[in-house]
Amino acid sequence: MEELKKLKAEIIEYGRLACLKNFTPGYSGNFSARYGDKILITSTGSANGYLSEDELVLIDYDGNTIGEGKKASSEKMLHIEFYKQRPDINYIIHVHSPYLSSFACCRIPLNEPVMAENVFYFGHIPLAEYGLPSSMDLVEKTAKYFKDYDAVLMANHGFIVGDKTIKDAFLKLELAESYAQVVFNTKMMGGAVLFNENQVNEINSLKK
Repeated sequence: MEELKKLKAEIIEYGRLACLKNFTPGYSGNFSARYGDKILITSTGSANGYLSEDELVLIDYDGNTIGEGKKASSEKMLHIEFYKQRPDINYIIHVHSPYLSSFACCRIPLNEPVMAENVFYFGHIPLAEYGLPSSMDLVEKTAKYFKDYDAVLMANHGFIVGDKTIKDAFLKLELAESYAQVVFNTKMMGGAVLFNENQVNEINSLKK
């Protein structure tokens, strides 16, 4: 129970931080954490910036709620599929942050090598085809990227990212939103000067 309490505190704190940075306006988005053979996830209709413990719900890997309480997020199957494909992922954040969502709504992947950090941490951020929110169609169209990418844009929807710790997932969200803003700004300024293939390879060699 101590571990569960810790996970709840983490999600509440990082939900608050995401709200302060306008990554998760209003009722949009959802957070989750792996908890043994279960998943702790925000409840439907909750606001990530103002979460209370009773708005965090335990579910199994079939999407069933464990015990009584609020209804789990309608995007629960998206989280479940991410965890199933990636045993290295322990936390997932799904948001509708302004710049990332703008690229998602224009159906433009973030694949331009404009800064070393983005090449290093993402390579590029792919765009999943549109699927109705909360539908299995959305899950299937987005999940095809989970094996190879920690972060995915969802057409006309938003952004999802997962990582080993909630801090790492949040920092990747923060970096991705900044990436989207920089790419947007460079397009307004006439277009960025992109890294060439050799420069990209040099950056990727730093991972070794």
